[in-house]
Amino acid sequence: MNNQRRLLISRRRFLASTGTGIAATAFAPHLVFAQKKGIVPTMIEEAAKAEIKVHALRGNISVLEGSGGNIAVLTGKDGKLLIDSGFTVSKQRIAAALKSLSPDPITRLINTHWHTDHTDGNDWVHSAGAEITAHVNTKKHLATATRVEGWQWTFPPAPAGALPTTTFSTERSEHHNGTNIALKYYGPAHTDSDVSVVFEQADVIHVGDTWWNGIYPFIDYSTGGSIDGMIRAAERNVATATDKMIVVPGHGPIGNKAGLVEFHTMLVTIRNNVAKLKKEGRSLQETIAAKPTAAYDAKFGQFLITPSFFTTLVYAGV
Repeated sequence: MNNQRRLLISRRRFLASTGTGIAATAFAPHLVFAQKKGIVPTMIEEAAKAEIKVHALRGNISVLEGSGGNIAVLTGKDGKLLIDSGFTVSKQRIAAALKSLSPDPITRLINTHWHTDHTDGNDWVHSAGAEITAHVNTKKHLATATRVEGWQWTFPPAPAGALPTTTFSTERSEHHNGTNIALKYYGPAHTDSDVSVVFEQADVIHVGDTWWNGIYPFIDYSTGGSIDGMIRAAERNVATATDKMIVVPGHGPIGNKAGLVEFHTMLVTIRNNVAKLKKEGRSLQETIAAKPTAAYDAKFGQFLITPSFFTTLVYAGV
């Protein structure tokens, strides 16, 4: 059996196993509601009532937490630059948080990848005056109907105003508010559209959903993600980060290089454990029962993605 055929079968097993009950564990704080309503409506409902918390970093850079993925903000005379836009239902609270940072208008937006919890607010941010930059695959997915099987949801094409106005394939450099900003594509990782954003003078990096700090990550096989791609991205993050660098994850608290190293080790260890069980002929359910994530569950398995669901995600890609 060739690798492509084996992966296709693994993905089918993964999709068959991730019913509403399992998929609901991917993001929703209140799992019972997710099981009844579906993961995407639940994410939006949570964002509609969540407080937007502001965390000051350094170099006029802050992070807004509470609407989907973490939003980084660079203030200054050139206008505010945002990394990701959260959910539209959080608009008023995000706008108030931005106003508390400075009176500067919003002029730029960079998307770390295409997922709705990072791009749903694109349209209103663009309407406020922002030009949008993202990887070419982010624009591709936003411009068309895109299915995420792990969420059991098909996203319709985004409004024209939500689409990136500038795209790139591998790397891009920008200068804003006296800061050099380096954008770099990971290759397929969490999705096929993930990019990192480095604020060079401040030594701050936003790595999007290639890092979930203290949380097992979701991997979107529907749009090019894989466990091996996540590991490659984690390796690059470790190599890129300096000892003093502030690292902004897609989800979870602000961290540093030590956190990136721990995350990478966790991914490699669990991937190897699951691959060994699968090579022995264990079924998905038998692999889950063997608890290949046990050493990490106390820390990484207590919030969004359960150990069984993460095992399912890894099993699909080995």
